Amino acid sequence: MHDPEALIRWFEHLSPQTLDQVPRFYAADAEFKDPFNEVRGTDAIAHIFRHMFTQVDEPRFVIGSRFSGQGDEGGVMLLWDFHFRSRGPLAPQAMSVRGATHLRFDDQGWVILHRDYWDAAEELYAKLPLVGWLMRGLQRQARA
Repeated sequence: MHDPEALIRWFEHLSPQTLDQVPRFYAADAEFKDPFNEVRGTDAIAHIFRHMFTQVDEPRFVIGSRFSGQGDEGGVMLLWDFHFRSRGPLAPQAMSVRGATHLRFDDQGWVILHRDYWDAAEELYAKLPLVGWLMRGLQRQARA
């Protein structure tokens, strides 16, 4: 059985140099899904993380609470904060996104499902200068 704490440490210290360790934790045909991606396999999962390093500066995950489920489908739920510095035509700014990850493991302890849950509209788009202004206006109109 793999050590879930080792996986959490790997997430918290993720870097371009540690991406070759994806097969250390994930089954060869593991599934990964987030608001923008749905892929299968360790190469595709490593590509998602690699892409993150090309899109933002200084990305890092801080794992907060963790919950273990019961039964065959339980797995582990991790609550996290993702910190990074934005890139683009405007001055880079420090940003953070709150989310959760549901991990399921096979009988040998390999990750077979990695599902990230976070609200792209609230946690990302609303914080961007121009898009955020529009999102906040739409939220004001939609409030009861």
